Amino acid sequence: MKKNVGKIVYAETDAQGLDLIAPLWRKLNEHHKAHSPHHARHFAAMTWEIRRKDLLEKSKNGAIRVDLARNKNSGVLVGYCVSTISEKRQGEIESIYIEENDRLSGIGDNLMKKAIRWLDEQSVKKKIIGVASGNEEVFAFYSRYNFYPRVTILEQIVTGKEADSSSF
Repeated sequence: MKKNVGKIVYAETDAQGLDLIAPLWRKLNEHHKAHSPHHARHFAAMTWEIRRKDLLEKSKNGAIRVDLARNKNSGVLVGYCVSTISEKRQGEIESIYIEENDRLSGIGDNLMKKAIRWLDEQSVKKKIIGVASGNEEVFAFYSRYNFYPRVTILEQIVTGKEADSSSF
């Protein structure tokens, strides 16, 4: 049974509203850090400021959209989805997060549909989603929207002295 049905209001914004999602993004980053033991150092070093700059850079000559889901009664933000379009017209679902207590309520479905509809309206050439290692459980969710793994990229983990000078 879906909870919170009818208790969620949706809004959209652009780069101007990006900072609204920072607290939820930090929870997503902590999730990735906990579930990706080989890359936990990367997620530990990732800050909202770095991620924000990356999102703005990716969309600099394209576009960015932030879909928000708020509890109608409390006004509290319970979920978001960030989508970008690159200069080469590639659409990407960059980040999506729903508060744990609000999952399985249709919020993620609504956010995905809104993002995909926007990307379709913008006539992107292709759509992609990156999934962090250790978070493969979301493949079933994304497959509902016809997103499937195409390639797996393995990254060498640098340890010891080399790690001190490597960048993330």
